[in-house]
Amino acid sequence: MQYIMTFFWSFLLVSMLTYVVSSILGVDPNFGLAAILSVAVSILVFIIAAVLPSAPVADTDSHH
Repeated sequence: MQYIMTFFWSFLLVSMLTYVVSSILGVDPNFGLAAILSVAVSILVFIIAAVLPSAPVADTDSHH
């Protein structure tokens, strides 16, 4: 379920970004490109989530 929601939010945000940037540039929005970029953003988010530790490391040397 987390993969589906991650793709959904990345698609929504990248589509919004594509629309805003294309409006600023004065060109037609390309939502096919937005779909491809959202897949790339989703994969990047999954890679970052896999690399980052999920819990803080406990400090064994307590200096209190």
